[in-house]
Amino acid sequence: MGDDSEWLKLPVDQKCEHKLWKARLSGYEEALKIFQKIKDEKSPEWSKFLGLIKKFVTDSNAVVQLKGLEAALVYVENAHVAGKTTGEVVSGVVSKVFNQPKAKAKELGIEICLMYIEIEKGEAVQEELLKGLDNKNPKIIVACIETLRKALSEFGSKIILLKPIIKVLPKLFESREKAVRDEAKLIAVEIYRWIRDALRPPLQSINSVQLKELEEEWVKLPTGAPKPSRFLRSQQELEAKLEQQQSAGGDAEGGGDDGDEVPQIDAYELLEAVEILSKLPKDFYDKIEAKKWQERKEALEAVEVLVKNPKLEAGDYADLVKALKKVVGKDTNVMLVALAAKCLTGLAVGLRKKFGQYAGHVVPTILEKFKEKKPQVVQALQEAIDAIFLTTTLQNISEDVLAVMDNKNPTIKQQTSLFIARSFRHCTASTLPKSLLKPFCAALLKHINDSAPEVRDAAFEALGTALKVVGEKAVNPFLADVDKLKLDKIKECSEKVELVHGKKAGLAADKKEFKPVPGRAAASGATGDKDTKDISAPKPGPLKKAPATKPGGPPKKGKPAALGGAGSTGTKNKKGLETKEIVEPELSIEVCEEKASAVLPATCIQLLDSSNWKERLACMEEFQKAVELMDRTEMPCQALVRMLAKKPGWKETNFQVMQMKLHIVALIAQKGNFSKTSAQIVLDGLVDKIGDVKCGNNAKEAMTAIAEACMLPWTAEQVMSMAFLQKNPKNQSETLNWLSNAIKEFGFSGLNVKAFISNVKTALAATNPAVRTSAITLLGVMYLYVGPSLRMFFEDEKPALLSQIDAEFEKMQGQNPPAPTRGISKHSTSGTDEGEDGDEPDDGGNDVVDLLPRTEISDKITSELVSKISDKNWKIRKEGLDEVAGIINEAKFIQPNIGELPTALKGRLNDSNKILVQQTLTILQQLAVAMGPNIKQHVKNLGISIITVLGDSKNNVRAAALATVNAWAEQTGMKEWLEGEDLSEELKKENPFLRQELLGWLAEKLPTLRSTPTDLILCVPHLYSCLEDRNGDVRKKAQDALPFFMMHLGYEKMAKATGKLKPTSKDQVLAMLEKAKANMPAKPAAPAKATSKSVGGSAPAKFQPASAPVEDSVSGTVEPKPDPKKAKALGVSSKAKTAQGKKVPSKTSLKEDEDKSGPIFIVVPNGKEQRMKDEKGLKVLKWNFTTPRDEYIEQLKTQMSSCVAKWLQDEMFHSDFQHHNKALAVMVDHLESEKEGVIGCLDLILKWLTLRFFDTNTSVLMKALEYLKLLFTLLSEEEYHLTENEASSFIPYLILKVGEPKDVIRKDVRAILNRMCLVYPASKMFPFIMEGTKSKNSKQRAECLEELGCLVESYGMNVCQPTPGKALKEIAIHIGDRDNAVRNAALNTIVTVYNVHGDQVFKLIGTLSEKDMSMLEERIKRSAKRPSAAPVKQVEEKPQRTQSISSNTNMLRKGPAEDMSSRLNQARSMSGHPEAAQMVRREFQLDLDEIENDNGTVRCEMPELVQHKLDDIFEPVLIPEPKIRAVSPHFDDMHSNTASTINFIISQVASGDINTSIQALTQIDEVLRQEDKAEAMSGHIDQFLIATFMQLRLIYNTHMADEKLEKDEIIKLYSCIIGNMISLFQIESLAREASTGVLKDLMHGLITLMLDSRIEDLEEGQQVIRSVNLLVVKVLEKSDQTNILSALLVLLQDSLLATASSPKFSELVMKCLWRMVRLLPDTINSINLDRILLDIHIFMKVFPKEKLKQCKSEFPIRTLKTLLHTLCKLKGPKILDHLTMIDNKNESELEAHLCRMMKHSMDQTGSKSDKETEKGASRIDEKSSKAKVNDFLAEIFKKIGSKENTKEGLAELYEYKKKYSDADIEPFLKNSSQFFQSYVERGLRVIEMEREGKGRIPISTGISPQMEVTCVPTPTSTVSSIGNTNGEEVGPSVYLERLKILRQRCGLDNTKQDDRPPLTSLLSKPAVPTVASSTDMLHSKLSQLRESREQHQHSDLDSNQTHSSGTMTTSSSSTANIDDLKKRLERIKSSRK
Repeated sequence: MGDDSEWLKLPVDQKCEHKLWKARLSGYEEALKIFQKIKDEKSPEWSKFLGLIKKFVTDSNAVVQLKGLEAALVYVENAHVAGKTTGEVVSGVVSKVFNQPKAKAKELGIEICLMYIEIEKGEAVQEELLKGLDNKNPKIIVACIETLRKALSEFGSKIILLKPIIKVLPKLFESREKAVRDEAKLIAVEIYRWIRDALRPPLQSINSVQLKELEEEWVKLPTGAPKPSRFLRSQQELEAKLEQQQSAGGDAEGGGDDGDEVPQIDAYELLEAVEILSKLPKDFYDKIEAKKWQERKEALEAVEVLVKNPKLEAGDYADLVKALKKVVGKDTNVMLVALAAKCLTGLAVGLRKKFGQYAGHVVPTILEKFKEKKPQVVQALQEAIDAIFLTTTLQNISEDVLAVMDNKNPTIKQQTSLFIARSFRHCTASTLPKSLLKPFCAALLKHINDSAPEVRDAAFEALGTALKVVGEKAVNPFLADVDKLKLDKIKECSEKVELVHGKKAGLAADKKEFKPVPGRAAASGATGDKDTKDISAPKPGPLKKAPATKPGGPPKKGKPAALGGAGSTGTKNKKGLETKEIVEPELSIEVCEEKASAVLPATCIQLLDSSNWKERLACMEEFQKAVELMDRTEMPCQALVRMLAKKPGWKETNFQVMQMKLHIVALIAQKGNFSKTSAQIVLDGLVDKIGDVKCGNNAKEAMTAIAEACMLPWTAEQVMSMAFLQKNPKNQSETLNWLSNAIKEFGFSGLNVKAFISNVKTALAATNPAVRTSAITLLGVMYLYVGPSLRMFFEDEKPALLSQIDAEFEKMQGQNPPAPTRGISKHSTSGTDEGEDGDEPDDGGNDVVDLLPRTEISDKITSELVSKISDKNWKIRKEGLDEVAGIINEAKFIQPNIGELPTALKGRLNDSNKILVQQTLTILQQLAVAMGPNIKQHVKNLGISIITVLGDSKNNVRAAALATVNAWAEQTGMKEWLEGEDLSEELKKENPFLRQELLGWLAEKLPTLRSTPTDLILCVPHLYSCLEDRNGDVRKKAQDALPFFMMHLGYEKMAKATGKLKPTSKDQVLAMLEKAKANMPAKPAAPAKATSKSVGGSAPAKFQPASAPVEDSVSGTVEPKPDPKKAKALGVSSKAKTAQGKKVPSKTSLKEDEDKSGPIFIVVPNGKEQRMKDEKGLKVLKWNFTTPRDEYIEQLKTQMSSCVAKWLQDEMFHSDFQHHNKALAVMVDHLESEKEGVIGCLDLILKWLTLRFFDTNTSVLMKALEYLKLLFTLLSEEEYHLTENEASSFIPYLILKVGEPKDVIRKDVRAILNRMCLVYPASKMFPFIMEGTKSKNSKQRAECLEELGCLVESYGMNVCQPTPGKALKEIAIHIGDRDNAVRNAALNTIVTVYNVHGDQVFKLIGTLSEKDMSMLEERIKRSAKRPSAAPVKQVEEKPQRTQSISSNTNMLRKGPAEDMSSRLNQARSMSGHPEAAQMVRREFQLDLDEIENDNGTVRCEMPELVQHKLDDIFEPVLIPEPKIRAVSPHFDDMHSNTASTINFIISQVASGDINTSIQALTQIDEVLRQEDKAEAMSGHIDQFLIATFMQLRLIYNTHMADEKLEKDEIIKLYSCIIGNMISLFQIESLAREASTGVLKDLMHGLITLMLDSRIEDLEEGQQVIRSVNLLVVKVLEKSDQTNILSALLVLLQDSLLATASSPKFSELVMKCLWRMVRLLPDTINSINLDRILLDIHIFMKVFPKEKLKQCKSEFPIRTLKTLLHTLCKLKGPKILDHLTMIDNKNESELEAHLCRMMKHSMDQTGSKSDKETEKGASRIDEKSSKAKVNDFLAEIFKKIGSKENTKEGLAELYEYKKKYSDADIEPFLKNSSQFFQSYVERGLRVIEMEREGKGRIPISTGISPQMEVTCVPTPTSTVSSIGNTNGEEVGPSVYLERLKILRQRCGLDNTKQDDRPPLTSLLSKPAVPTVASSTDMLHSKLSQLRESREQHQHSDLDSNQTHSSGTMTTSSSSTANIDDLKKRLERIKSSRK
């Protein structure tokens, strides 16, 4: 039993591992209970059992194992962490549970497996179960199959992957074990239930009996689609929602969901691919060429057998296809043709999409072979072409099919139409866009009029199918001219058609299964087909709608296809497709006269040919009136124009008559239904007159009106041909000018480019320069619409002419074609919906280039040429390639059919000779340009091979390959490349070069795609392997590409794809995905559509479908529910719309394929921060180079790709500088509108600009500097602060440019440097500029030195980094420079410093050579002669700096701490500019915010501020040499304006650095102690006091707490502060300037200091506290009495309110108030009583009597009463008149209280007088008792008075005082002069110090020795120091005397001082408190600060302090009160002890 009880005590998890089975059983049971109780799936409890679950299921004891399985099942079901155990537990179940005899165990095992699948671990479970199938134990195999079957049955085929199961099925059917075979049969039935017939092919190999059995079982299965009965956790919520919906609204959505469940598995996917190329007979290629047909047949049969394999492995089938194609096309034996066609069918079926690349070669051959009549051949060919169609897209083979449509052979026509019909059936509305439908319909319409009935029927069937697929609305526009009968026939056919995908309402938009057609001819708004619902009525055709779309379509794609007046097919059916034109037969002259006379007055017709011009003129006037009044329908236009053309017609000699005539033509064209017939009558005459000086304009107007009536393309063609038949060059040039203008007005749509070009060429060859100029202008306008391709036609012109053309094109670059204003609304009688106009992809779809003549070059690609290219000798190969290049060059534009060339070139891409590879790449680039968008069909067979070259080891080859791929992608768009597995196969190759280039390319291209490429997901696994590639560059590129993959696929899909990775890799990849998620850019908005009618009918340009290549658009059809992705993309676009709505008309399309309307800078959240982190973490190169290397440029490009618009980036990194200029122009335009973006990408913009600094082109540099000026102005307006990263990667490169030889550039750079100081602290700029002085370029050295001088001048010495000494030494080195300009600059800089800092400069510079020193001294002398010039010059030199600063300081943004200095500096640099002076004091606002931000832990890092006279206080503790203590002679010259200097020094008082603060205080003390200088402080008092109490807070909160700081330092600082304040508060005029708020805070600080126990513990602490005590008294007496009283009341109120405040604090505040009360009798007249009573009122409101009584102490209520009592007593009843400032007197008891007091006042006065007499009596007694003492003292004072015995007398007095500490020496002093009194005090203090051996506190600490005398602890001296004992105020003379003594002591003569006038006069100035303006601004800040601060400070106050209880009561109010004084002093003494 002992053993038993042992395990009972163990915890559960240990029991589960116990060796005793009972213990384990008990453990499992307990665990089961625990598991059932835990409610939280994430509970930490689960983790304890993580390692044990495997043991639960694999327990060796069967009984225990059962219990373990139960527990494990509950665990898996409920634990969040269970997924981690999947692998081990399931493998345990398979090996240890499925072999158990107990059925229960097996059931639980299966349940556990299914539960793992439910918690999303299906793949791992399936893997383990499939491993189980290889087990030798049949039981295990059976159980595994059963588990898989159940899983499939419950979860469905989406979760359970069928492919691996089907793969092992045949093996299972062959098992010897019946149980296994039976189970295999069951699972086969279950699989069949899910995928139906897809299961048949893989099972063809099993035993026929088994197959038969299966067939029988399969038949019994229900036909309905199966549904999963169990869901994954992630789907369960979804399922619950579904059920609710179903219960609510029937099976609405369920059906839809299942719809796509069933066809999900394709039999093809389940098959194993077979490799057949190696199995071809060795002699196949010889045999297939054999002469005997039997041999050829053998070869084909061998292939036929191989291609019967249902799935073939991808490979290079080019040769095989070529051979089969040859048989089909050329073999005379039709049997072999059929056999070869079957082989092709087999290949197409087996390879599917992989066969697509060969489709283009084979389709034309098969179609042409349809001329064979034999049914078996026709059938074989039909099967072949249908199979091939499924491997490609209609788009890709459309060119070939359309070419065959014109064949003369009717059978070919018929079979082609039937093929089209069958193809259409496979299409959907989205895969059959209008751009495709249009050419097909045009061709089929010809066939329905064919003479052969079978051709007609086939065409009807094809059109019917199209009608069924895309709906009537889409097809009707193309059937406008079809007569009713034929239309009915088409509709009838349409009804019979059965579509492959079943009919989907009207539009067959089954998107789920079918991808949008890959790239249609780079259509401009592929979203076009989306809004088919907008289309109404037959369209009047493209000519009209083009203008509406054109402005948006980019230039190159500027021209609608249909307008192919140039094209052969276009013109024939043009009329049918376009406007219902006004067709009018030509009328005879008689008929015309008759019609005209009906509408015109008779006289008018008679006078037409009068010989008198006046009559003709009158006739014309009547004619005009008649036309104006005519109705459109009644106007016989032809008749009227014929009348006008009648003799004299256009030969009219009088210009007035002619002008009228031309005007009437215009009127008729505008008002009537003007036909081309009418136009022909007049156009010749108009062209003849167009060059006429007087009539030319009227002729042009008439032509424009005709163009509007008859369409510009037709009019233009007529006019041009007429003009060039004329001899008059003026007419020719004016016609061209008219045309240029007309194109701008009408748009470019429909114009016949070919005809134009030939005319323009004629004009360019003209001898007359005006004609040539007009032709060039016309070309410029055409360039706007056609784009750069236009130039190709003129390359053979003379160089001079070509340069003119280029100049014109250059002018047009970057401009957008204007929106058409004419020719839009005319004729749109049916009010057609403009919606479609924006929708027509074909409109902008076919590149204008497509209207250019394309040459057929296939005949030049001879077999000899092809064999040359493949020759063994490289030289011959090269020759072949040269020939090809020549052919393409010559042809310029070529047709897509290039015969065998692709295969030949493909072979050269892996040529061993790299030169040939590069040459091939160049040819391929040419080919892309020459073939245009049609190059698409070669992407699969040639394009992918180019990508393979990206893996080449040579850099230049890779670069060439990349350029080629880009050239191709530009023509094809990306869809072609991303479709299918080709790209992912390339990425799979483990070639680091290939991977990094390909990923880089994808990262560049993916962001531009608008729709998600379907097969992109195939690349993801390889992308993940690249993330962990050994090669760092590959990893980097993969990381860069990650966000763009995610942008298309979404985070979820990407995360899901990590499932197959190893756990370690998975975690890493997921982390990267998270990171990428943050940087993921938004998907480009789908091009918004122009559906609204805008002015003149042209849709706002910006919203036009951008002609980005088709794949970019969200292609889709009108469907009820857009999928969320799409919705999102569209959502974005609508946002984009509104953003740009304002500026629509100005920007139409630009000159590129992309849409340029969006923002140029994309804001990537945290993008900049991430880049900085990467740079810090050395993940990217640091931006630091002497010249930029390629890797820097590449890196910048990569970084920019995510946040700069693609098209702009192309411009920025273009090899041609003109593109850089263009980029800069765009950036300037967008600067204001995209501030956020600019700031977000600022680091990249600046880096890019540094690259421009290395360009040699001046225009770029100028433009860059221009941009920088605007940029920094914007940044300073936005109050942005440059980061260190931005500064360090930009400033050094900017400084390089300061040494440019061109003045204008240097000037700009300096201006930029000036502006930079507004966004980057000058002190940080300094080192960069200093670095620039080390350059080899002397100009740069000189400019940098000058700039340093400017910085010092503007910002003071503090900018000198690291220290002024070091900086000046470095500058001084340049005095000896060999370049004169550098020497001058160095001297000027040092002189600037000298002007600010005087002789100190020499000390800072150190030793100089004699020559240099003499130069410097000379220069300083010269500068001294003209001191006034300096400031003026400074203002002139830096006008921008000043202005921008003053504008800026008004809106300072609260920047981070580092930027404080720059803000202070700005304020400072404005000194001397009156307009800026008022703003100076706002510096402090910033400081306050600063402090406000960090609550109480003020480690306030103040900026490094200018430390005037830094080095003359080397050791603050020592007494400096007397000379230096004298006021610096340069103090006044420090700045042109003392105010700014004072501001600046004051700002340093609050510095976090103790020494800085002490130095500043010393300087202020120096000012305060000289009366003539002290006035300078006026206006700065509040500011100074704020700085002081901030420093006090800083010491209290930070320095005192800082262990590292020497406490002596702190004491020193305190002494300085207190000394300074005492000096200040002795100058009454200044003391009165302190405002209430500031005084309140000051008192708060001082009292807090007095209560600081930490000070008391210090050696000299007592001394400090005494000094504070004295200071407080001074503050109370000298400040403006109203302000201080008010401040104390507020402070008391606050301290009583603050719970954290110590009672001591309030007590001291009250003592101050008592002190004030005592002073009231003297000060009552100077107090603003109304304000004080208001404060008391507020106090009483906050603290009613009841509340005050609750206070622990009675002092508050007594204080208040005393104050009020005193006021009443002094003012009497008048006090009640002073309540004016109180709004509502009832709010407090003040008024009542005062009234009560008034009543008692009489009694009070009586009793008071009695008391006075008593006091007087007692005083007399005291006097008599001390007569002897007085004699003794009189003796001593005599000695002190005599010159000889002064010291002896003082010593005796000191002894006496020590002996009789209570002796009163006051009477002896009071009659003496003020000077004598202070002299005695000082003497005593000196003796005391000598005797006590105390070291003096050095002068430099700010308290002079005489000050300390005032702080002597003896009561008497304290009293005397108050200087108020005999009621008189201390005059300045006292301090003068003190100063003299000080000077004597320091060995200075006093002579000068004595000459000064008496300074008492200073005091006679009225002491009106001039409250500094800064305080007003500060009050609000202070009150906020107060609350936050005081809570902190009060909590720190120590309440054990008793020493100060009496400190405040040290002075009496009148001389009579000596006894009183004595008693008090006694009290003080006792309390001190």
